[in-house]
Amino acid sequence: MWDFLQHLSFWDWLALGTVLLILEVFGAGGYLLWMGIAAAAVGVIKFLVPSLGLEWQLLLFAVLSLLTALAWWKRLRSSAKPSDQPGLNERGSELVGRIFVVHQPIIDGRGKVKVGDGVWMVTGPDSPAGAQVRVIGQDGVILKVETV
Repeated sequence: MWDFLQHLSFWDWLALGTVLLILEVFGAGGYLLWMGIAAAAVGVIKFLVPSLGLEWQLLLFAVLSLLTALAWWKRLRSSAKPSDQPGLNERGSELVGRIFVVHQPIIDGRGKVKVGDGVWMVTGPDSPAGAQVRVIGQDGVILKVETV
């Protein structure tokens, strides 16, 4: 094994890079991408400098893996911007302040209201079916209401 490592060729590094990139396709979340690119870069460097020793190859691989990952992380951080639609993935937030009719009576603080063509679970003061309630907040998929 040690003899194999002492005589790594550029093909070995390119193969390692290819294997890491293939594994990345199966959902590693970006971690293996940068290591695969670093391995391929070490393969190219080994092709250009055939006398490069094992220690330098491993050091280059480690440094290039870190540099590529850090560069990508920094790029992602700098390109992140606040959304122009902050409530986009908060499905019930657009209902706050609106008034709806109780679909199933609110008993012991729990009931349902009809919103468009759907029905939402609600918590609030007891109210009979047909009463009007105002949405005052949201807790996950449950709307918090008060009587109008």
